[in-house]
Amino acid sequence: MMHFSQDDADRRPRRARTALLAVTALLLLLGACAGRGSAIATPAASTTAAGAPPSQGEDAHAGHDADAHAGHVMHDLPPVTLPAGSLVTEADVRFMQMMIGHHAQAVYMTRLAEHAGASDRVLKLAQKIDLSQAGEIALMQGWLVDYGQHAPDTDSWRRMSMPGMLTAAQLEQLSAARGRDFDRLFLRLMIAHHEGAIQMVADLLKSPRAGQEVDINVLANEIEAAQLAEIELMWQMLAELR
Repeated sequence: MMHFSQDDADRRPRRARTALLAVTALLLLLGACAGRGSAIATPAASTTAAGAPPSQGEDAHAGHDADAHAGHVMHDLPPVTLPAGSLVTEADVRFMQMMIGHHAQAVYMTRLAEHAGASDRVLKLAQKIDLSQAGEIALMQGWLVDYGQHAPDTDSWRRMSMPGMLTAAQLEQLSAARGRDFDRLFLRLMIAHHEGAIQMVADLLKSPRAGQEVDINVLANEIEAAQLAEIELMWQMLAELR
């Protein structure tokens, strides 16, 4: 296991900023490129979302650990062990682990758009969310590895329940929708999904000593700012569909 001391904090901000700048630069290229760089499986058209997250009722009886924040349920995540004096807290680690799953479900949703006959505008938004959140997943996985913690894969969303995440029924509904109906449902569900991510950031920052390490602080603020802007855009797009 790798351990980081206070001294390591001086070296890590540069790497974090560099990585985030890379993600930002990637987004700027989106207008001309809809490439898919992550390992998240692209759903086939008209498929049912197999392995969707368990329902809240199932969560209540699953016997798995739950974190301190309501609505956050983790499955199969190992305990967090951190060295004494670490800037990083258990809440930081759990935030990164769970946000990977949260982002991965969002990417899964975006990849339904291409086969659902989404409008050009919704398809472009979906591609932007795909690229930005896939890049952040890679950043979070690298952060967890650096701190010697378990880094969930991009399939982990199927074993997690968090604010804003779609139920199995909602995923089936979105998978079956086409054209204008898909646009409308995608926007509504993605707004709720983004609001859930913003709640997760707020919960992190309310946790004692959490969010102070520079990498996670920058990332959490980036997620909040980007998703607030996208929520505003999606509300505008939804209004124009009515």
